[in-house]
Amino acid sequence: MSEEDTQMISVYDDTSDQRSLSLDDTSSAEESPDETRLSLETANDVIPYIGQRFNTHDAAYEFYSEFAKRCGFSIRRHRTEGKDGVGKGLTRRYFVCHRAGNTPIKTSNENKPQRNRKSSRCGCQAYMRISKTNELGLPEWRVTGFANHHNHELLEPNQVRFLPAYRTISDSDRSRILMFAKTGISVQQMMRLMELEKRVEPGYLPFTEKDVRNLLQTFRKVDMEDDSIDLLRMCRNIKDKDPNFKYDFILDTNNRLENVAWSYASSVQSYDIFGDAVVFDTTHRLTAFDMPLGIWVGMNNYGMPCFFGCVLLREENLRSFSWALKAFLGFMNGKAPQTMLTDQNICLKEAIAMEMPTTKHALCIWLIVAKFPSWFNAVLGERYNEWKAEFYRLYNLETIEDFEMGWRDMVNSFGLHTNRHIANLFALRSLWALPYLRSHFFAGITTTGLSKSINAFIQRFLSAQTRLAHFVEQVAVAVDFKDQAGEQQTMQQNLQNICLKTGAPMESHAVTILTPFAFSKLQEQLVLAAHYASFQMEDGFLVRHHTKLEGGRKVYWAPREGLISCSCHQFEFSGILCRHALRVLSTGNCFQIPDRYLPLRWRRISISSSKLQQNTPSDHAERVQLFQSMVSTLMTESAKSKERLDFAMEQVSILLSRMREQHPVPTQSTRENSSIHRNL
Repeated sequence: MSEEDTQMISVYDDTSDQRSLSLDDTSSAEESPDETRLSLETANDVIPYIGQRFNTHDAAYEFYSEFAKRCGFSIRRHRTEGKDGVGKGLTRRYFVCHRAGNTPIKTSNENKPQRNRKSSRCGCQAYMRISKTNELGLPEWRVTGFANHHNHELLEPNQVRFLPAYRTISDSDRSRILMFAKTGISVQQMMRLMELEKRVEPGYLPFTEKDVRNLLQTFRKVDMEDDSIDLLRMCRNIKDKDPNFKYDFILDTNNRLENVAWSYASSVQSYDIFGDAVVFDTTHRLTAFDMPLGIWVGMNNYGMPCFFGCVLLREENLRSFSWALKAFLGFMNGKAPQTMLTDQNICLKEAIAMEMPTTKHALCIWLIVAKFPSWFNAVLGERYNEWKAEFYRLYNLETIEDFEMGWRDMVNSFGLHTNRHIANLFALRSLWALPYLRSHFFAGITTTGLSKSINAFIQRFLSAQTRLAHFVEQVAVAVDFKDQAGEQQTMQQNLQNICLKTGAPMESHAVTILTPFAFSKLQEQLVLAAHYASFQMEDGFLVRHHTKLEGGRKVYWAPREGLISCSCHQFEFSGILCRHALRVLSTGNCFQIPDRYLPLRWRRISISSSKLQQNTPSDHAERVQLFQSMVSTLMTESAKSKERLDFAMEQVSILLSRMREQHPVPTQSTRENSSIHRNL
């Protein structure tokens, strides 16, 4: 063994300051050489030695910590000592290996559960002792004891960085993490962004995902009362900047925040047109504060989710849900939705019946289906997928009679007579099965596709919660992001070349009125209508597929009144005419779909222009609506080629200049009209 290695394994001790090597009451003073693992990979100039001097005890700690990191372990401050007498202060410090000492055995307490925490301590005797001296009149610290004996494996360089002592988050990184948290991005996304910024390999930041989560948790562990005050202050600040921002709250008997709800100006405007069908999702919680979170969302005319409002509750009971629904109605000027989809919650069901008696309440099918694996996977085994396909077939049936007959056959076929989940689903069938809901308007929000969009939207501001007050900001950022993304998708839809498939005048007319999303739904029905035959009866028409000799749908049509209805209730359910009604209109030489069957909520219309129509005389509103149809047609035709688009832009610019010169309007009206032009 070399002289250097011999120096490494020796236990240094200054005879003028000799102390016991025992580091605590449970550790041994000596270790057998056979049980000692030693680090032999350091150089003389970085090895602690007796008599080594430091200006401060912190400098000594940093030196020993760097030495330990190179060797494959970390250190901690063990104990401090002072000389006898008053006012003498600190005179001696011990720094030890992080695995020094032994975990003391805690006395069991039956009334208090014990945490089963594993300890890494194994009685390691490696240490460095420093003592304070004043030999030259200036205080300094001198190494008076050092041992590098380890009775455990030392870590490799690529492993030692994971020890807690070497995982640190700098002040600048802390600020950056908190800024990321406010935007709502996940911890994984934060880590990847910072790796790219620092140009390090994945996993080589000086901290881990767990450290970031712990940091965020420390900011959540604030006094709830102070955080609630900050939340209300944040709402007031937003209200000062935007008078149309709406919020409400309630305090308990101890003057603490119990519930709070809010909605943004854009949300209130969206609800005015698209608030006919609403999802009230209460399945999420703010885990940092253990508070239930409720979110109101719907679908706009381009088939995209739109945010209506948000509520935080302390409890999920009838009183809290009733307050939330009252607050929501207050935000929306007392206008209740036609239909509302929720999770299965008895208190919420009762609250809707009390506060919104005219609203049809139904259950979200995607929340029900999400529970199927835990309910039926073990019961059905290999037949689970077969049963699930049969469930979806029954769910989409048109008549109640077919559903109930098919349900009985399904129960018999799969032997589910005694299954409590099947019994519960059948008892609640009128709240989730489409045959029972087709006479109510749902705007397509019963589809699983929308549920994925809604969940993605919600997760955007749930992924990285910081303080409660910041949550309002996170929701605002998510809503603004969704609005911008929606505007982009709207533009892309409007610029698409829509292919007409039937050549029917009704199709050519509808494409200029409806949004591409809504028109695609109507076009499907127009194509199918060609495969149906209609037979005039005494009280209407019977419409059925040309291959069938029995059955069919009953259609009632009053041409003079412009009224048409079908027994399949497709229009009542989705706002899109069915193939049966379209077949009758075509048979009756109707070349345009009546206006009442091209609902405003599915038209190419923006929120601002729709508000203008509602606030102006009816004749002017009709002219604005006609003009908007013309503009929509102009956009569709212009986008078909570069030459057309250039020509249209040139002519519109000339028209605008001429209109402003020859027909000036008052300042306020000018603002409104420029807003209309921008939206069109």
